Amino acid sequence: MGQDAFMEPLSSMVGIFLCKIYFLLIAGVCSGLKVTVPSHTVHGIRGQALYLPVHYGFHTPASDIQIIWLFERSHTMPKYLLGSVNESVVPDLEYQHKFTMMPPNASLLINPLQFSDEGNYIVKVNIQGNGTLSSSQKIQVTVDDPVMKPVVQFHPASGAVEYVGNITLTCQVAGGTRLVYQWLKNGKPVCINSSHSLSPQNNTLWIAPVTKDDIGNYSCLVSNPVSEMESDIIMPTIYYGPYGLQVNSDKGLKVGEVFTVDLGEAILFDCSADSYPPNTYSWIRRSDNTTYVIKHGPRLEVASEKVAQKTTDYMCCAYNNITGRRDETRFTVIVTSVGLEKLAQKGKSLSPLASITGISLFLIISMSLIFLWKKYQPCKVIRKKLKGRPESVYRKAQTFSGHEDALGDFGIYEFVTFPDASGVPRMPSRSAPALDGVTGQDFLGTIYEVIHHIPAQQDNLE
Repeated sequence: MGQDAFMEPLSSMVGIFLCKIYFLLIAGVCSGLKVTVPSHTVHGIRGQALYLPVHYGFHTPASDIQIIWLFERSHTMPKYLLGSVNESVVPDLEYQHKFTMMPPNASLLINPLQFSDEGNYIVKVNIQGNGTLSSSQKIQVTVDDPVMKPVVQFHPASGAVEYVGNITLTCQVAGGTRLVYQWLKNGKPVCINSSHSLSPQNNTLWIAPVTKDDIGNYSCLVSNPVSEMESDIIMPTIYYGPYGLQVNSDKGLKVGEVFTVDLGEAILFDCSADSYPPNTYSWIRRSDNTTYVIKHGPRLEVASEKVAQKTTDYMCCAYNNITGRRDETRFTVIVTSVGLEKLAQKGKSLSPLASITGISLFLIISMSLIFLWKKYQPCKVIRKKLKGRPESVYRKAQTFSGHEDALGDFGIYEFVTFPDASGVPRMPSRSAPALDGVTGQDFLGTIYEVIHHIPAQQDNLE
């Protein structure tokens, strides 16, 4: 009962004191005295100095200025730290070497700062003039140790198989207070879902089960009110695959799963798939309804001239010896004479022009031959016949008596020319006796026309 009787009056006194401070604060604001602080919460580092800035102002004459600093912890009574009247400081003997104030500046310096200094600091300013003006402010001070660089460890260290294994990431920090943990993947916060979970303090991350999407750079960011530090990046080992198996080639024409190769051309096939660790590859050829392995490794070279069949089926198999998964893809190689077909196609495109040119040349040559034959062939035949006749025949042909007997005019007539001494041809005349001396050798042999006509009505006239 004695202790309760003592505490009850003390609690009443504290209540009265706080009520007075509140009313003085209201009165000070209304009367023109104003006390301000940059922040109502200040974070300090243990072992270092902490400065609490305070500003005040008033607009009335003042004879005395009083500044008081009080300190309180949760559920405890405020303690007097130090005060001043005008420029004279009155410290508390218990804290005189820890707290410093330079009046008329109301700011407070705490040096060094310890965990025991964490709490609320109250500053009160009183102005004595025509009356008394009072105002106060409260500042909350926290004390922390800075964060040391965290270290991330993961288990199992050998890695985990996709859809089978789990991974645990743990963030460890050697020093720091009020630590806040955050997990980052590739520089961004980790999304929490059905396969990701955190411990109550967030310093442990569980991934169960792991998938290929969980591959990335993980780090742990640890912070507190006075500092933050990020761990080194780690990349957990996750075994997966194979995924996306495909076959490509450096030559040939690919349409779907069919490669067309020119005859005599060597083609290199490359088989690839996304997997960790890298896959082992096997190449299989199918012939006569039987399959057999022809090579191991990611690449296969096929020489088309050595292919027995024009169409051959192949298969590439990928196997991951850690995940135990395998995949395969089939493709067909068709050997064809694409180059010869291109040449034949080119020849077909030129054939119309070549046909027209050939026909034109044939017509020109044929017409020339016909023209020459018509011009020279009859003359040669008649000239040959004339050369074989005696000269008397020509002389006889030159002497005729006109139309004494019309019926006797029908027959065969020959017109010839004989060169004179000057070499200029002249036409023969009816009275040309000098022609008797012309020999067969002087005959020029130019024949103009042969007329053969026998009247069909001679018998009727008789």
